[in-house]
Amino acid sequence: MSDELASPDMSLALDAPKNAPLVSEWLLGTSAVLAYHLGKTDTARMIADVSSVEVRIWNTEYTHEGYRVVLVVEPGLYTTYNERELESIAEVMRDVMWGSGKSVDELVARPSIPRLGPDWRSQIKTADGPKPSNQGRRQQLDPSHPVEDQLRFTNEWELDVYRVLRERQESLPDNETIGIMPLGGMRVRRWTFEPDLLITYRGYVGVIEIDGPHHKGHAGRDHSRSRLFLHSGVKVVDRLNVEEVKSRVEVEKFVDDFLAQLKR
Repeated sequence: MSDELASPDMSLALDAPKNAPLVSEWLLGTSAVLAYHLGKTDTARMIADVSSVEVRIWNTEYTHEGYRVVLVVEPGLYTTYNERELESIAEVMRDVMWGSGKSVDELVARPSIPRLGPDWRSQIKTADGPKPSNQGRRQQLDPSHPVEDQLRFTNEWELDVYRVLRERQESLPDNETIGIMPLGGMRVRRWTFEPDLLITYRGYVGVIEIDGPHHKGHAGRDHSRSRLFLHSGVKVVDRLNVEEVKSRVEVEKFVDDFLAQLKR
């Protein structure tokens, strides 16, 4: 079985029923890879951070087949997709479609719509009240995410790693302990990220990222994100693939190895 990304049938409209399920990942993937090979690494990273695209035929005058492409991005990233960045992305997407008789006539971005709970009013007041937490906005507004020690986590995997870190924290002397910040907002060059776990220890800062099944196919984006952390002064960035972890002992070994790297 080939691992190659499925391509749409370019003899049909991109929003035809046969093509619709394929277009989003195909257009994002081919555009990001092309941008990277053209040396437009910032544009490639911005494309990789797009959640999905919505493609609708826009102009069919004469032999022209033009499309309106909408980039759906997380609300925290939406403002970074300004006119200049969108035009850079549009140029790459036009190169991808060159020769097919199709073109990007208009490219815009919109924020993805967060899941709405029945108690959304109280969630908003808690998240954006006079004493906001430094926790990520998405995590605050989702009541299904776990909470412990008044800290929020995206999932149980992050909570498991946090509990091991907390045990190590409690075993260390007061003058040589660690700080643990789950999902704290962090601004690096041109990007705002929420590291899964940011750790301080002996005057150094490290980041632990927890990779679940949803990270499949995102190796390039994860590598770029790690590089930005390192360039901004983070000493160690390590990733735990939960699909490769079979026991708590393995999580403990990962945490101990991470702390050993951080204190060297």
